[in-house]
Amino acid sequence: MTDRKHRIAIVGTGGIAGSHARAVAALPDRAELVAAVDVDLDRAKEFAAQWNIPATYPSLTDLLADGQVDLVHLCTPPNSHVPLAAECLAADVDVYLEKPPTLSLDEFDALMAAEQKSAAQVACVFQHRFGSGAVRLRELLADGVLGRPLVALCNTVWYRDDAYFAVPWRGTFDVEGGGPTMGHGIHQYDLLLSVLGPWEKVTALAARQARPTQTEDVSMALVTFENGAVASIVNSLVSARQTSQLRFDCENATVELEHLYGYKNPDWTITPAPGHEAVADAWSADLPDVASGHTAQLAAIIDAKAAGEPTPVTLAEARNTLELAAAIYASAFTDKPIRRGELGHGTPYAHRMGGPGAPWT
Repeated sequence: MTDRKHRIAIVGTGGIAGSHARAVAALPDRAELVAAVDVDLDRAKEFAAQWNIPATYPSLTDLLADGQVDLVHLCTPPNSHVPLAAECLAADVDVYLEKPPTLSLDEFDALMAAEQKSAAQVACVFQHRFGSGAVRLRELLADGVLGRPLVALCNTVWYRDDAYFAVPWRGTFDVEGGGPTMGHGIHQYDLLLSVLGPWEKVTALAARQARPTQTEDVSMALVTFENGAVASIVNSLVSARQTSQLRFDCENATVELEHLYGYKNPDWTITPAPGHEAVADAWSADLPDVASGHTAQLAAIIDAKAAGEPTPVTLAEARNTLELAAAIYASAFTDKPIRRGELGHGTPYAHRMGGPGAPWT
């Protein structure tokens, strides 16, 4: 273990960068922001002034040349993730990579290959895994307290108006990687997968219901898991009452979560099955109140680095999530079920999330 502060740089100072800056600021004894990077140097300087960051750079190359950073938070548009992360890995600098991590499975596998050649690691931003409620849920399932998971529901039903898609890279497969399946609901179903484990088969549909986008604005999927559980997943950007919901029906209890962009303990409820009332006590016993979010995941990353352990969430773990996204598109656009492992390297939906293109284009 070491008490040295981790020196962190944020690359890309757009909207999500503020969440990363807040996460670092919340850990003042363990991390410090040392640089902000943006191709728009004036924007980087404005961001640096807001967060009291001492240095700014117009490029990642310039930042890495100075050799004064331990961890780079990549907050740039998705189409830049792989080349920038690979540049960090070549310099043996760790990466905290915003979602979606890559535009395709083939890109993701290229990033994994780059990581294998480096002394550094990539952690993908899947912050909902790290709230205390999710940690407790996985613990109780692992200990057998909840019994087998049987049925799950995962709904990310949000609202984005037409103006949201006026940003040129939004709503495209070639720059953003997809619609709500890739850019919005991925947080909730990553949490689902962190609880239920490897998925087995997916049957899905996708539609462009209302928004001026090349991609879908709604998708729905039915998923089976290796452990026998079954789940439904809904991703929407046309839902006026916004909410994020997960429900796990297990043998001994139903565990539910409802929030929007991040949760705390009060957002969880547990309903024991008849004869299993003690499950509620097991849930609440000495439960810390750690909110989901970038702060919780960054703390876990620093813990892992200090202990010499793999950084959470590893690329191998994140691939399970990205492969499900690809399979949802493949199933929806080919009108057939897709099994895990079916989308091999170079096949249309491994090469590009939208494959040859959405039916409406």
